[in-house]
Amino acid sequence: MIKKETVFVGISGGVDSAVSAALLKKTGYEVVGVFIRTWHPDFLECNEEEERLDAMRVAAHLDIPFLTFDLADVYKKEVADYMIAEYKIGRTPNPDVMCNKEVKFGAFLKKAIAMGADYVATGHYAQNKNFQKLGLGESKKLGFGEFLKPGFGDSSVFKNFCLLKSIDPSKDQSYFLWTLKQEQLSKILFPIGHLKKTEVRKLAKKFKLPVAEKKDSQGICFLGAVDLKDFLKHYIKEKKGKVLNEKGEEIGFHDGAVFHTLGERHGFTITKKSPNDGAYYIVAKDVKKNILYVSQDKNLQKLGFKEFKNFCLSLENTNWISEIPKAGKNYTAQIRYHGEFLPCRIKVINKTKAEIIFQKPILVASGQSCVVYDKDICLGGGVVS
Repeated sequence: MIKKETVFVGISGGVDSAVSAALLKKTGYEVVGVFIRTWHPDFLECNEEEERLDAMRVAAHLDIPFLTFDLADVYKKEVADYMIAEYKIGRTPNPDVMCNKEVKFGAFLKKAIAMGADYVATGHYAQNKNFQKLGLGESKKLGFGEFLKPGFGDSSVFKNFCLLKSIDPSKDQSYFLWTLKQEQLSKILFPIGHLKKTEVRKLAKKFKLPVAEKKDSQGICFLGAVDLKDFLKHYIKEKKGKVLNEKGEEIGFHDGAVFHTLGERHGFTITKKSPNDGAYYIVAKDVKKNILYVSQDKNLQKLGFKEFKNFCLSLENTNWISEIPKAGKNYTAQIRYHGEFLPCRIKVINKTKAEIIFQKPILVASGQSCVVYDKDICLGGGVVS
């Protein structure tokens, strides 16, 4: 008798991970549900225990084993402390990217494999496919079932796992997964990446899951729907500064340049404004002098700030998942989650650095993730220098 392959599924208490676990069990895997304990600051109300109870109810309903992994220390060090340190120096980090890199597909994956799992799975809206095993032409014709069959993640084929967008563009989460490597993808399943959210909801009802009607969670991975600036102000001291327009005229004030990022239209006060003025948005900032520069002009090329003198971004800490971008080839890139897919070309400098040349000027803060796509394939990305 062939031994069933084992999948540890991260069950968060939400509908996506619950449906993922149900589909995997239905497909024939030995499924183990795992709830990951996260770090939460003392000053925030925490509903983690309620989420854990929902996760336990899902596991009980599916009749699968249930474990709890306490990864709070990893969260605190690799996600929260990293985010605070980045903001302190005026950058705008993406904590959800770090959460996936260090926690879900870092500590969780390592612990699961050490405990005997063949794979881990999550409720991410993204697709992981092995093109060598299936052949590129054939793989385009095949659906979810072919990629969920036990044996899909054969560890002997490392160079051909591709991360693809979800078929639901409104839910696609490949942007947050650009740090994944071949060795990790060979051990990861995304059971709902081929589905639209409406289909996931229908499956939750079909499987009679206890969280079928539960609303989606919102906000940063470990903060929930808490205002980010309110969180940061517990760790970074407020410091009143000037708001200047593109002419250098003082027209308002703010509570600290480090709390703000490029493109924001809220969080600062305009004191000199006529009734006909439109919304102001941040187009540059000087952290050392604690100054924000704002404008109503959307034609960025007209502005005199260094950010808009060329269309080139420098990336650091780059990771290319399935292939290194080719010079001269046309790609698209996202500079923020669910942002526009911007036409671009890539110049790879070395293993950790690259330049991206866009067709039009862009507004993006240092510290943010820039993620590169070749059509539906997520090639990887880097952090804006």
